[in-house]
Amino acid sequence: MAEPKTKPNEQSVEDFLKTVADEKKRQDCLEILMLMKEVTNAKPKMWGPSIVGFGNYRYKYESGREGDWFLTGFSPR
Repeated sequence: MAEPKTKPNEQSVEDFLKTVADEKKRQDCLEILMLMKEVTNAKPKMWGPSIVGFGNYRYKYESGREGDWFLTGFSPR
């Protein structure tokens, strides 16, 4: 079975968000980051190169395929 392309990694969320070129979008992302930290009570983590995820859950399909995913998240794309 193929491995998922989007996996958690150790990239810094703050460093990633600092690379958002558009100033308004960058400020919006920092505000979303603050709000989601507060609401989820979870530490943000990078998933793949461009998704900020909060929380984690394990899923399993009837076929037996299983994996991990974030509970909620966002991307500045």
